[in-house]
Amino acid sequence: MVPATILTLSLVSDRAVGVEPPESISVFQQDYCLDCHQGPDAEAGLDLETLSADLDDQEAFARWVRVVDRVRDGEMPPEDYGAADPDDAKRFLKKASRWLADHQTRQDDSLGRVRGRRLTNRQLEKTLQDLLVIRTPLAPLMSGEPRLHGYVGIADAQPMSPYQLQTHLDVVDVALDAAFQKVSRTEPLMERQWDAAGIARKNPRRRCREPEMRQGQAVVWSCSMPFYGRMEATRVPRSGWYDIRFTASAVKPPSEGGVWCTVRRGQCVSNSPLMTWIGSFEAQSEPRTLEYRAWIPKGEKLEIRPNDSTLKRARFAGGQVGTGEGEPQNVPGLAISELSMREVQPAGSAADTAAVLFGDLAIAKQGRDGVVSYQVDASATRQQLSDQLVRFAQLAFRRDIEPDRLVGFQQMLSQQLDDGVPAVDALRSTYRAVLCSPRFLYFSEPVGRLDDFAIASRLSYFLCQSMPDQELLEAARRGQLRNPQTLVQQAQRLLDSPRGSSFMSDFADQWLELDQITDTEPDRRRFREFDPIVQDAMLAETRAFLNQLLEHNAPVQQLVAADFTFLNSRLARYYGIDDVQGDRLRLVHLPDDSVRGGLMAHGSVLKVTANGTDTSPVLRGVWLCDRILGTPIPPPPSNVPAIEPDTRGSTSIREMLIRHEEDPNCAGCHRKIDAAGFALESFDASGQFRTRYERGNSRNKGPAVDPSGTLPDGDEFDDFTEFRHLVSHQDHRLAENLADHWITYGTGQRIRFADRAKVESIVQRTADSQYAINDLLMAVITSPLFLEK
Repeated sequence: MVPATILTLSLVSDRAVGVEPPESISVFQQDYCLDCHQGPDAEAGLDLETLSADLDDQEAFARWVRVVDRVRDGEMPPEDYGAADPDDAKRFLKKASRWLADHQTRQDDSLGRVRGRRLTNRQLEKTLQDLLVIRTPLAPLMSGEPRLHGYVGIADAQPMSPYQLQTHLDVVDVALDAAFQKVSRTEPLMERQWDAAGIARKNPRRRCREPEMRQGQAVVWSCSMPFYGRMEATRVPRSGWYDIRFTASAVKPPSEGGVWCTVRRGQCVSNSPLMTWIGSFEAQSEPRTLEYRAWIPKGEKLEIRPNDSTLKRARFAGGQVGTGEGEPQNVPGLAISELSMREVQPAGSAADTAAVLFGDLAIAKQGRDGVVSYQVDASATRQQLSDQLVRFAQLAFRRDIEPDRLVGFQQMLSQQLDDGVPAVDALRSTYRAVLCSPRFLYFSEPVGRLDDFAIASRLSYFLCQSMPDQELLEAARRGQLRNPQTLVQQAQRLLDSPRGSSFMSDFADQWLELDQITDTEPDRRRFREFDPIVQDAMLAETRAFLNQLLEHNAPVQQLVAADFTFLNSRLARYYGIDDVQGDRLRLVHLPDDSVRGGLMAHGSVLKVTANGTDTSPVLRGVWLCDRILGTPIPPPPSNVPAIEPDTRGSTSIREMLIRHEEDPNCAGCHRKIDAAGFALESFDASGQFRTRYERGNSRNKGPAVDPSGTLPDGDEFDDFTEFRHLVSHQDHRLAENLADHWITYGTGQRIRFADRAKVESIVQRTADSQYAINDLLMAVITSPLFLEK
């Protein structure tokens, strides 16, 4: 086997020698490959005699890369054929690798490594929100985004159809409407308070789903009935952000712990059944006040209720609850003594939005009931309006632009004023044109090294998913972002700011596919302890864990083998971990024999890698190889059938996979896949640890789980803990994988063959710090891969 480092160094040192023609590698193929890989019956469907040498053919290029990788990893020639002479293999790898890498490099020199790419839905939403100083949710209005390699921002997978163009227009209109309505608002922000009677059912004799009055408090009992705990009084008159505050306590709590409850919003009726998550809490016997902030659309209301699936639940007939029917069933409940809702503007004041929309224009202010409305004064000149348009366009385009390059927008504004359109309306329609321009929607990145404004945008969208702030733009104007020290300082400043606080969460949503956690729901008959409270805590655990590693610059091996995690009492109980109290997530140090240290044992990861009912060693193994271990698995050969489960139970999945390992068409990949997949069989589809499989919906346990396996390098393990230990010592590979995914996420292009040497250079820069995660991030940000198109 030829180590990857040798291959990498050969790519760097021999580039100046020149590009070897593909014919120069034919000797190695003739000696070691063609016996098995020629003709219509070639192994794995790879006929090297017909494999095209046209590297512009993406399929052919991918096949050549696969050939090089399998020779590099010692998988080809196979053991039963006889190992290749090391010098022959090294010579082949050097020549073939240089041929492939130089082809991609020549393309990059003319077109750029990253082709034209545009803002993702989340980036578009956050950019419009930050630009216009609003927080109106916009992503729900947008069409779905295709994923490539797990990411939505890959340039090669960003089509723009007429439907998407129309959707973009609609989103821009909603954003501009929100901004102009904010500055022209005349009614005061809503603020309401209720005592217990104000949120409880009005007629105690009517059977319904609102809280009932009990001892001066509004009470909801533990029950599985939909919408039980809805509060008609909280229906909001208009869409907006609301601060919610209420005082609550537990009724008849269990002997240990409190009553876990959820706060959700929705129409709370059967023809509109979807509920939106706001938060969860653990009510105790002693009352306490809780606060939440949530976007609530017009006409929706709150539902606050016990929602712990492990609690005893009351039964009510006829789909409604009568006053006093829950009390004798001796089930836990929630009591609320008071509640208030206050409309807020979290993005900033109306004056802040007016400063963006009107700038230095003369403003006419009108005030009533404490509300100030902003309008452009009639004295504003055309030149002032044109100057404001230029200021707005430069903000929207995220770079300084000479006014003469904005002539088309200025003419549009002038024409509307000539037609008698009021100044505010003329500005709004011209802003609409600006926000529909490719210069707003697409990244402006020159081929080769990025200019300072392009660096500012790439850095800001990487860390904050939004446009650069004023400090970053000012650094770009001064030409300071080509200085690595300044770039690192700006990156750390963004990470430490509220705008960058969600960096690891946003990244993990795509890297670990956490944004797909709601795509499946574990079968409640089989996984009775799983509920929305657990799922929310799982997500919070992973996000807090990743933030902790980045903030404290932890060694990369802690990704998979940390001795701590973040838990609240509900998730700790779900995991079987004792002595964790309260509903606030907190850092918990784990005992030495715990299986829960590191990402691979997080419930969120285990859930997104299962289908809600069963687990698959193959699917989980492929996911782990690609997302964590840094060994992406190519699609199986077209002539290899998929494994079909044995419904009679006479053959285990392990036995069938072992057969695949014995097939030379499959062995190379399955040696990597199966080990990881077998190790994770220690966890079921809901993320709980197990030693035996479930048998259908029955509580009777099935056969024992066998989590043992052998890694590709020959290291053996007996269980998940030993597997995790072995993986944690592959810290170079873990760091390389994390850098790969950061670059993919931040640049819109997956790591390609020609990029491998540059990734190796990034990782080597952090070797002395044990590949510390923050150091690795800064090495990525200051690398040529990040700073070039």
